Amino acid sequence: MGFYDSIEISSSGLSAERLAMDVIANNIANANTTHTPQGGAFKRQLVVFAEKPGATPGTGAGADPGAPSGDGSAGQSGVEAVGIVQDQSPDRLVFDPSNPDADGRGYVHYPNISVVKEMVDMMAASRAYQANVTAIQEARTADSATLGLLRS
Repeated sequence: MGFYDSIEISSSGLSAERLAMDVIANNIANANTTHTPQGGAFKRQLVVFAEKPGATPGTGAGADPGAPSGDGSAGQSGVEAVGIVQDQSPDRLVFDPSNPDADGRGYVHYPNISVVKEMVDMMAASRAYQANVTAIQEARTADSATLGLLRS
């Protein structure tokens, strides 16, 4: 693993978790949206993560692309958000015949969003973000210590 590889991997995690927190905030903001421009209630959105394709650590200038890394870092390239999908779970139905968005039976279709569940997901994304920040700080500390040893 190269000098900046761990920082690049952690920064990809920061970007992915930031997008996840943005999507969760959008879900919470639309928890009571019963009418969208597309018609129907707002649908909960989810972020899909995947391993980041591309260069693996140790393939930069001067590295032998065919040689195994030997440090177990082969294939570690970070994470990326590959898409945002809609949750297909059914809408939450509330009986309110006086609501203008009520259907013929008097039920209003509310989004399939549980604010409590969104808050739990937000806390998990926040913790993952903090873990990536800590990993970057530790990598910087280790690199600084290494440079200090080389100077002495």
